[in-house]
Order: sequence, then structure tokens, then C-alpha cells
Amino acid sequence: MTGPSFAGAPATPEQLTDRDGRRVVLEDITDDNWRAVADIAPADGQRRFVAALGARYLLLSLRGGVWTSLAVRAGEEVAGHVMWAYDEEDGTHWVGGMLVDASQQGRGVGRAALRALVHRLSASPACREIRLSYHPDNTMAAGLYESLGFTPTGAYEDEELVASLHVTAARPAT
Repeated sequence: MTGPSFAGAPATPEQLTDRDGRRVVLEDITDDNWRAVADIAPADGQRRFVAALGARYLLLSLRGGVWTSLAVRAGEEVAGHVMWAYDEEDGTHWVGGMLVDASQQGRGVGRAALRALVHRLSASPACREIRLSYHPDNTMAAGLYESLGFTPTGAYEDEELVASLHVTAARPAT
């Protein structure tokens, strides 16, 4: 089985590491990690683009019934949060609420986490397109997403620009 077709795709999730060589994995939210995820805080300059704490995204997942939250672990540390959803109306998967702790930024954790999530979502036979949105002034996010193959669609969700990644994942023979 090959990986999804997007820029810089790893062959397997085990190959996802940050710049320090720490393995980056996505984990379900559990009794053991939820507090660490809730305490994730971005750099001060990013708070106009993302929530001030991971706790907000956890609550959206728990109370909204749409999003699924995941912890981002880099080595032994919980380093971030990401959530995803499936839109039954148009059949797209969405990435939302990606947050890397300020102390972990600049180390490739966000890139590895997004690659891991794309790999995970694209493993589903129903996954054909992954979308996300970001504020047009968030040039760091735009650069990351575009470097991984996401293309701005020109559409907006609230005040955020929507970007899309068309996914083709090889399926095991049946």
C-alpha cells in the first residue's frame, strides 16, 4: 500500500518525525492526556488566528458533536492538538483546530502532525478531498498548507480562506 498523493507524503506514519528526530504521532484523547492537550497554548502572536488554549477545541469536540479531537505527541511530550470532521453534505473531510504549543513551534511538529492526519484520513475509502481554512493574514499557516499540497479554493468559511487537498490513496486489494 502506498501513501496518499500529496506533497512530501511519508511512506508510513512511523516515518513522521520532527526536526529533532522525535517521532510525531496522533493519539485519541484519553483520561491520561486530556489535561496536557487542554493546556496547549500557541505563541502570543498567533492568538488572533487560533484559540488561546487547546481546551476550547476539546470542548468543541465534546459538545458540538461534529469534530474529533486528537492529541499530537512528539516523543514523550504532548505537543499539540488537531481535530477533524466529515461533512456528510458534500463528502469532504475537514481539518480544524490545529494548535502546536509555543514551546514546540519551529521544530516541525505541525508539519508532521498534519501529514499524519492526512495519512489517517486518506486511509478511509470515503476520503477523496480534505479541506481546511485559515485566516488570510496567517502567512505561516498558508505556507505550511501550500507546501503540503493544499490549494486555496477562493471560497471562505466565516472570515477564513478554504484550501483543499485532493486525495488518492491506494487501497488494499480485496
